[in-house]
Amino acid sequence: MKNILFISYDGMTDPLGQSQVIPYLAGLTKYGYQFTILSCEKPGKYDLHKNYVEDILKPFPIKWVPILYHKNPPVLSSVYDVIMLKRKARQLHEKEKFDMVHTRPGVPALIGLWMKKKLGVKFLNDIREFYADSRVDGSMWNTKNIFYKWIYNFFKEKEQEAVAQSDGIVCLTYAAEKIIKEWVQYKKQTMVEVIPCSVDINLFDPAKIDIELKRRLKGGLKITDTDFIVSYLGSIGGWYLTDQMMQFCKILSDKIPAAKFLFISPHQHELIYETAERFGISREHIIVTHARRHEVPLLLSLSDYSVFFIKSCYSKKSSSPTKHGEIMAMGIPVITNSGVGDVAEIVEKYQSGIVLEELNEQAFLSASNFVLKESHFNKTSIRNGAIEFYNLEKAVEKYHSIYASIMG
Repeated sequence: MKNILFISYDGMTDPLGQSQVIPYLAGLTKYGYQFTILSCEKPGKYDLHKNYVEDILKPFPIKWVPILYHKNPPVLSSVYDVIMLKRKARQLHEKEKFDMVHTRPGVPALIGLWMKKKLGVKFLNDIREFYADSRVDGSMWNTKNIFYKWIYNFFKEKEQEAVAQSDGIVCLTYAAEKIIKEWVQYKKQTMVEVIPCSVDINLFDPAKIDIELKRRLKGGLKITDTDFIVSYLGSIGGWYLTDQMMQFCKILSDKIPAAKFLFISPHQHELIYETAERFGISREHIIVTHARRHEVPLLLSLSDYSVFFIKSCYSKKSSSPTKHGEIMAMGIPVITNSGVGDVAEIVEKYQSGIVLEELNEQAFLSASNFVLKESHFNKTSIRNGAIEFYNLEKAVEKYHSIYASIMG
């Protein structure tokens, strides 16, 4: 049985860990792999969800080694986390003798690169985003500041070194694959797999929605049968263009008075209400809630459409929004923008929504007029598109393929 260390700076008690780490690793165990997950956990979330994650992992040969995530002071806290991750990774390797280290980008990739160079461990470089550029594009690192410019250059250099040292590479989009293969440090013999952020088709299945539970949920959220529900799933701020979404929602609500906007978001609920009010949308038309992963499909099932606008920039060419596959799997058409990973091509291929080339009043009016007409989309076809492109089982098979090529 091959023994693998998986390193993530995102916690398993975060939504991302539960949707884009654990399901993959659980699926891979059927091929004879056993895992140790080394993750950085945020104290509040860890205390709340520790038992939940342990229950998910219990049926699988997956050990979970959480360490504390530090947020402050900025940068220095991350340096401390790197030291702690490296120390723990060394301790674990001395005990477990890992056949491979599999890392997410950024801080974890630093540890993977170190284990490859110093400990001789095979290294799978999972480039799920262009890390340094995403921090600049997301306004977290201001490169006009000499300190952040140095940090940006450091991570860019390490990103390129990791590509040169990788035994295999995974990326989320075909757009990213093309870019990576153009980098000077990329070696042609290194296998690259494109594996988009996948969805558990069995969990996100409209046929499994309990009608009575859905009726009660609508009542609790004060949604009537005549309401037109447009949902948004996930965090707000950063790359997610909340202002533009609210501007669109206002224009749509002027066209469709019965429109209500359901935000399924883990935090910043008051900010959502405040932004809506700033754009002239009353609180009665805004519904804000949060949900555990297993609760998301029921909430999404209330949607007529789902909207997400993401900043179109260099780093987002590597992005595969988790929400997209989940929304499609529920048969819900999306309203989104171009310039983000492969999203526009997927929407066009599977006729699963509306793609805006610009995010301005004219584009919002055009999309609203389109929505105002009778439904243009087939829910079954949209779900079939998700099954073809975003299926978790296919993703697990692709991971197995690259694992096998690296470890034999």
